[in-house]
Amino acid sequence: MCRNIKQLRGAEPPATAAKIHDAALQFVRKVSGYRAPSAANAAAFEAAAAR
Repeated sequence: MCRNIKQLRGAEPPATAAKIHDAALQFVRKVSGYRAPSAANAAAFEAAAAR
């Protein structure tokens, strides 16, 4: 796991659902090693980010 990811404290205003989804998608991209999913893997990327 990446040790550079740290929890932010005191973030005002709170993160929106769109920002949370974007951050989750970025994390899935980082872990998988792919910048963009192929057409066959797009559903798996979205499912992983939705969790």
